[in-house]
Amino acid sequence: MKTVISLVIFLNALVSFAQENYSLSSQKERLRQYSGQWVSTINPSTDSVAKHPQIKMSSLNNFNNHSLTVKVLQKDSVNQYHPILQEIIGYDRGTNTIFAAGHNAEGAFFTGKGSFPSENNWTMQDKDLNGNNTMKVDFNFQNYTDVILEGLDTNEKSLWKTRYIKNNPKDKNIGIQLVSVHKEMLKNPEQTLIQLGRMGYSYVETFVYKNGGFYDQSPTQFKAMVEKAGMQFLGSMTFFDPEDKNDDVAIHTWWNKTIQDHKKAGVEYLSTSNSKLKGIKTIKELQEYSNYYNKVGKLCKENGLKFVFHNHADEFLKVEGVTIYDYLLQNTNPEYVYFQSDVYWMQVAGVNPVDYFKTYPKRFISWHVKDYKELGESGKIDFKDIFNYQEIAGVQYILSEVEDYSFPPLFSVGLAWEYIYYELLK
Repeated sequence: MKTVISLVIFLNALVSFAQENYSLSSQKERLRQYSGQWVSTINPSTDSVAKHPQIKMSSLNNFNNHSLTVKVLQKDSVNQYHPILQEIIGYDRGTNTIFAAGHNAEGAFFTGKGSFPSENNWTMQDKDLNGNNTMKVDFNFQNYTDVILEGLDTNEKSLWKTRYIKNNPKDKNIGIQLVSVHKEMLKNPEQTLIQLGRMGYSYVETFVYKNGGFYDQSPTQFKAMVEKAGMQFLGSMTFFDPEDKNDDVAIHTWWNKTIQDHKKAGVEYLSTSNSKLKGIKTIKELQEYSNYYNKVGKLCKENGLKFVFHNHADEFLKVEGVTIYDYLLQNTNPEYVYFQSDVYWMQVAGVNPVDYFKTYPKRFISWHVKDYKELGESGKIDFKDIFNYQEIAGVQYILSEVEDYSFPPLFSVGLAWEYIYYELLK
């Protein structure tokens, strides 16, 4: 079975959804908005893209994100693409400016210097190698996946205007947990999904199943909205924890409706977590939970879905000398219950996820890969080593979380996609 790799940006169930007002304060941070794969729109007044766009642009990060290598290709009459411009654009710490050097297909070289006067606007003044001003280029970022460029001559007359839409590749099947952009989804789910699809995300996992739907949309409506954004709706976190784990009527009633709603939406798996584990005092209670999860997993399997248990840190507490997580792994049926290892919470709990992958091979079809803020920034979690154990773990969906932010959430999830795509999935 083909491995589906899922990046999930996910805040844990108990966190408040109130978010601070983050910003991109430095020139270096603002320049990173321009990283990625881009294509030109049909015309600058629309964000619609033709089947064969006129221009394709690749803008890749170098040297600890201080510079971008940019290559621009143009389509000919038979839809073949040829290079027309290549340059390096970087942030110069000494002058706190953006500097560029490049050449076109005719061999004309140029340099450029400029800055971001605001988060959304960027101006570069190009010069030839004799030091003469040639063209000024204004960049206007509509959002993190949409930018309008305009070239102006020395008299400020417009020479050309192009609009680029981010079009990062989806070949590594990276997904996102929408709780990472919860505020944005509540405000404008359609436009938020469109940006996520452009960033390179292949599918989404939700956290807001309520009243039989998602973000005030029916299952079929939300599925259509996700697919319109170029993604799939593959996973959903759901929560139901009956007081009586032997109340089969209540269990079947809630889960059967939940399963049918999610089947209409086309999901592949349902996941759950449990905030009450720290209150468990006996092995008997642990066994009741194991029995309950087996029942739910069996219902899911009978309906063509997978059921996945997601951990936080409480799972590594002990009950009567037994680690809760180990007990659940040992006492749930592998045919019915899979596990979604959250590597961040494992690190918080003081355990190494690799040890679990080795001890319980093929049980972890899903991972949550999360750092203390943006992915890969803390240096506390050895993600590259963890990613060596995908096959042993049995992973099909790799999910990454951003629990806290240094930047605006939509910018941060773009950085997370880049880290997974370029650094972890070789």
